[in-house]
Amino acid sequence: MDVPVHLDHEAKALEAPAEHAAELRLWLRLLTLSTMIEGEVRRRLRERFDVTLPRFDLMAQLVRAPEGMTLSDVSKRMMVSNGNVTGLVERLVESGHVDRRVSETDRRAQVISLTASGRAEFRAMAVEHETWIAEMVGGLDEAEVDTLMRLLGKVKTSTRAAMDRTADKSPDRIPDKGATR
Repeated sequence: MDVPVHLDHEAKALEAPAEHAAELRLWLRLLTLSTMIEGEVRRRLRERFDVTLPRFDLMAQLVRAPEGMTLSDVSKRMMVSNGNVTGLVERLVESGHVDRRVSETDRRAQVISLTASGRAEFRAMAVEHETWIAEMVGGLDEAEVDTLMRLLGKVKTSTRAAMDRTADKSPDRIPDKGATR
């Protein structure tokens, strides 16, 4: 009896490479790799620290802001809704990792910061996280990592340029105030 094998997006495209442009195959490889690494990091954070990746990400933002951040600022940095941040903060306050207080400059805003135990636990998680990532890309030597970083930088620049060109052509784009017609 044949057992069905799960194929990721990249593998499906490689079944018929002539049907897919090299750029699409590259994108699928990057997507597959990102999904694999993220899934493994999620699993390890859950098993080792009983924490989710979004909670880890929120703590990573807060460790960079010892004076604290408003929920709105955290939301912008993490590129998620205020509602998502609120739920994460509630759980981190309950677990003792985060303190919450009213802003001194805007009584409507809440400022959150890591507690001492939150900082200590995040440092332990961050050290292991870095080790996990090093392990996952350990098949590359230093020169290969440098080359890949340079090439991915070019992809990032190219992507931003394509996004800018698309935004410039968007009918929903609001013209600059100083623009003339």
